[in-house]
Amino acid sequence: MTLIDQRDEIKNRIREAADIVQVIGECVELKKAGSRFTGLCPFHAEKTASFSVNPQGQFFHCFGCGESGDVFSFMMKYHHLTFPDALKDLAGRYHVDLPERKMSDADRARMQKRDQLYRINKSASTIYQDYLLSSENGESAREYLRQRGVPDEIIIKYQLGYAPDPDVGGWKFITSRLQSKKFSTVLIEQAGLAVKKDNGGYYDRFRDRVLFPIFDMSGRVVAFGGRILGEGKPKYMNSPESMIFDKSRLLFGLHQHREVIRKSRRALVVEGNFDLLLLAVHGIDNVVAPLGTALTRQHIKSLRGYCDEVVLLFDGDSAGLKAARRSIPFFLAEQVEGKVALLPHGHDPDSLVREKGATGITDLVERAKPLAEFVFEALVEEFGLTLSGKSLIMQELAALVQEASDPGQKDLMVAHFSEKLGVSPARFLSGPVRSFQAERQDVGESSRSFQQLPRKQRQLVDFLVLYPEFLQELQKGGLAKVVTEPALQELVHSLEQLGKMGPVAPEQLLSLLPGEKDRQYVADLLMRGAGAGDEDGERGKALCDELLLWIKSALRQRDGASLQKQIHEAQRSGDFALVESLLKEKMNVIREKRLLSR
Repeated sequence: MTLIDQRDEIKNRIREAADIVQVIGECVELKKAGSRFTGLCPFHAEKTASFSVNPQGQFFHCFGCGESGDVFSFMMKYHHLTFPDALKDLAGRYHVDLPERKMSDADRARMQKRDQLYRINKSASTIYQDYLLSSENGESAREYLRQRGVPDEIIIKYQLGYAPDPDVGGWKFITSRLQSKKFSTVLIEQAGLAVKKDNGGYYDRFRDRVLFPIFDMSGRVVAFGGRILGEGKPKYMNSPESMIFDKSRLLFGLHQHREVIRKSRRALVVEGNFDLLLLAVHGIDNVVAPLGTALTRQHIKSLRGYCDEVVLLFDGDSAGLKAARRSIPFFLAEQVEGKVALLPHGHDPDSLVREKGATGITDLVERAKPLAEFVFEALVEEFGLTLSGKSLIMQELAALVQEASDPGQKDLMVAHFSEKLGVSPARFLSGPVRSFQAERQDVGESSRSFQQLPRKQRQLVDFLVLYPEFLQELQKGGLAKVVTEPALQELVHSLEQLGKMGPVAPEQLLSLLPGEKDRQYVADLLMRGAGAGDEDGERGKALCDELLLWIKSALRQRDGASLQKQIHEAQRSGDFALVESLLKEKMNVIREKRLLSR
């Protein structure tokens, strides 16, 4: 049996073993309706049940929003899992044995290191929380939290802790305690809990700070955020990025609040950890906060799996306005509705909820403006509606219009903004927007999914997914010069980002690629095709060599076209000496192409 047949068989065995009604019934209240089961769709807000589960066909379908699929699709969509994770979860639940993936020594060492970092952070979280709750020297932190209005149940729920002042706990409070648990100092440093001194010693990164453990979506502690108790800078500090912590991908509070966000279909984004805690204290717990960074597209992508609407609770200062403006392309690209609720002057969510209670926040959220509309009004206030002001506004709006992935949405934005500016849609499109389009065309044609790419470029996609370890070799051979498709460029960029964290597992792409069709393409490919687990890598090397030849041939073809253009120009100008020189060069290119094609 081939590897492809084996994988298909495993997938089918799991699908047959899994009770789709049972799996979905754990998340949705289902009622029997003839041979089917119905309930309220978990993927969009509705009052009339339009979600149907067919146990005979082993599939679900929502007649309201159109979501459909099998048990794997449901697990991926509802629980925010990659396909391999959904496969493993269902295999474990229904006792289907999965074949062990062959791992290199480097992969095994990387997995062991990640496991150690998780264990270090978990132990540190327990130590910090015990110190906050029970140590006599933790009283200053407990008093600080009482003054901020954080009750004990919130401390327990969010597993808050305290790193003592060095005058009390010493400069190696957490480092020495983790060392006593047989964790190496090098790994403690790599987890971001210790800092190496110039003379070779170590000291604790977090000192005299209330600590917020940061969880990934599996509930593992991957980092910490700390707020200093007394005076000092920085006021807030997060762990540095590590093998297990990427601040551009994680949101504080999403692990704890995801079910509330899923039910309300709305997420509130605040800027600080205490803002989040105090809103939760007042019963508003569909809230998340970025980790010391601006909102990223990956953040929006993470929220997309749980809600349809994201409301930014921002200050009305210039920094808040810029943050809102920068985030618009991410909302448009991920097709999530974004809104802005500007806080009253002098208030943050913490102070506003203290003064006006939960209703003060909910009223503000209900009056939130659509993000694009909010930014348009801010631009009018900034530039005015003079002729030059309108020109500047159109320049700012150009990128926003182009980021709209749906043609209908794009047309609507053009019509809406042009009417507000008092110009025709044609005039709106003929100015800054058109020049922006020209820049986009330099990159290549309009973005196509992997499935729509020409055959050779699809082969390149398949190879990079299944054999990511050959990426650098292809790049040395000139890959960047022949990759002009945005989808392929995104794939290469994702692999480069993953490579910075260690050996790449192809399954990781399922959480990085922006397009749903491309993620499904990769998932199907991983189930069908053989990857880097081959016995000796000879197949991967052979395919790599073939692609290197293709890259060289494509480059030669491009060089030939460029030379032909130069020859025509030299002929028109009467420079026959240059013509002769260029013709010789072109003949060399042709000979090289013939050699490559043998």
